[in-house]
Amino acid sequence: MAEHDTNVESLMTSPVETIAPDASLADAATRLTEQSIGSLVVGEGQLRGIITESDIVTAVSEELDPETPVTELMSDPVVTIRRTETLQAAAERMGHNGVKKLPVVEGGSAIGIITTTDLALHLPNYQVNMAHQAEPDIVDGEWE
Repeated sequence: MAEHDTNVESLMTSPVETIAPDASLADAATRLTEQSIGSLVVGEGQLRGIITESDIVTAVSEELDPETPVTELMSDPVVTIRRTETLQAAAERMGHNGVKKLPVVEGGSAIGIITTTDLALHLPNYQVNMAHQAEPDIVDGEWE
């Protein structure tokens, strides 16, 4: 099996770090810093969105109240992938949609996450072309 044919499950980080939808941006920033991670899945059961370091930087630059709920700044819908899909599929999905983090979903819940950093370390010779904007059908999300 070629490296790019390997399943996402073999490389995903699990369990995924989550945050409650009513948590504040300050809570999210603290969790990101404490865990040394770049994103949090919003929704501790059902996946509702994702909030990233970049979202927090945007909030600071826009001088948003640190007590603003994460739901006001999270990305939704979320581009996702299933654990049985290949690393190549993950790389292409990230590239086509201009995202750097893909929650791995099962039954509507995030069971893990895979990032461009994971792929870069695992597939150093595989080129991924990033889109300047998401594909038009992303408004419907990429759900299982």
